[in-house]
Amino acid sequence: MRSKLQLFEKIKTGVHPTMTGYIVLTGGPGSGKSTVLEALRQFGYKCSEEKGREIIQQELKRSGHALPWQDKLAFRDKMLNAELRAYKSFQHRAGLTFFDRGLIDIYGYSLLEGIEITDALLACCSSHRYHSVFIFPPWRGIYTNDAERKQDFAEAQRTYESMQKAYHHFGYTLTQVPFSPVAERVQFILRKLGKKQL
Repeated sequence: MRSKLQLFEKIKTGVHPTMTGYIVLTGGPGSGKSTVLEALRQFGYKCSEEKGREIIQQELKRSGHALPWQDKLAFRDKMLNAELRAYKSFQHRAGLTFFDRGLIDIYGYSLLEGIEITDALLACCSSHRYHSVFIFPPWRGIYTNDAERKQDFAEAQRTYESMQKAYHHFGYTLTQVPFSPVAERVQFILRKLGKKQL
């Protein structure tokens, strides 16, 4: 089995690591975003974990109601506040920062669930920009449910479509991540970024 260092050297081939910028990994649930984010973290990149999952864990621990299967509006608003804090927390750090979902995902979630889209949400999505967005398509072969992920695969597909619509609405070009092993997905993302001037 190859060592982490050998894998890291393979992934870095052809990549320019001195770039700066905010990079979003989006898509439907269970599509491999978080696994790729964790691999990027292990290779030394700054990463912001998915806030929706963090909020669900916190609410379950304290028997709270801000859960997507109980109070979608409260859940949406908590996600917005958490993502905004995360966005601001990395503003003065050099280099690439990868986000497991971003502020635009909250707009997409609102579309998906039919939640009122406020002027504050629109302003937030318009004024807080990301440099690149990678979208992970639904992948039935790796999709699983757990305590925080209760959606079926059909809903995962609808979520993917909603995120596409959301990011296009705010003028983003999406790069689709192929179905492939984690190391190859990481390499794909970094090579794509190496061709961009951020």
